[in-house]
Amino acid sequence: MDRPYITLILPAFNESATIGSTIARTVEYFNRRGYSYEIIGAVDGDDGTRELLMEMAKSNPAIKVVGDIQRLGKGRGIRKAMQIAAGSIIGYADADYKVPIEEFDKIHPLLDEGYDVVIGSRALQRSLIERQQPLYRRIGSRGFGVFMRAVVGLAGIADTQCGFKFFTRAAALNLFAAQKIDGYMFDVEILAIAQLLGYRIKETPIRWQDDGDSRLQLFRGNVQNVIDIFRIRLLRSQYLSRN
Repeated sequence: MDRPYITLILPAFNESATIGSTIARTVEYFNRRGYSYEIIGAVDGDDGTRELLMEMAKSNPAIKVVGDIQRLGKGRGIRKAMQIAAGSIIGYADADYKVPIEEFDKIHPLLDEGYDVVIGSRALQRSLIERQQPLYRRIGSRGFGVFMRAVVGLAGIADTQCGFKFFTRAAALNLFAAQKIDGYMFDVEILAIAQLLGYRIKETPIRWQDDGDSRLQLFRGNVQNVIDIFRIRLLRSQYLSRN
């Protein structure tokens, strides 16, 4: 079977209200651009999202589903989806359509130029934020950035957490084979490993809007994020010692 040009992974936790529209827009865009594709829903939760995608897959075999009824984490879901991804380019985007899929028009020329990892950014001069996060989350994000860079590094990357990232197939499979973090900090881990391995990383401005529906549990979630940042520093040291 011919390899699809692109695999798009949509990590989702209880996103039955939004993911159908996201997939419809994405399929329309891929067809309009003439891209062969597959879409993998990495779906946790019990609200019927998984069943919705399975029903959609009956009429479109390019749609696939992995996941569990329990909430096992965004990093783990994407890692599992990577194991079955067939695309020459592999990426992921938020299931609630924070970034319009048309922003991929900015991504694929950079991959064609030879970059291994191309990430959307909300923090560059030409980034367009159509709906801001609440002030307390923006302040928290700035504080997180200072803390994360002090512990892990990632010099030269302004926005590690935007959920719109794409990789060459070789880079994606290599990076996610080494990736360990199950939660939200997997983005930091992936970029840290990519820098260690010398992959060419490019950050590009994108359109983004907040949906007002954060799934992060503020206290418990942030405590886990802090723990995971220190785990990434340890894993980074271990990875350096092996290589």
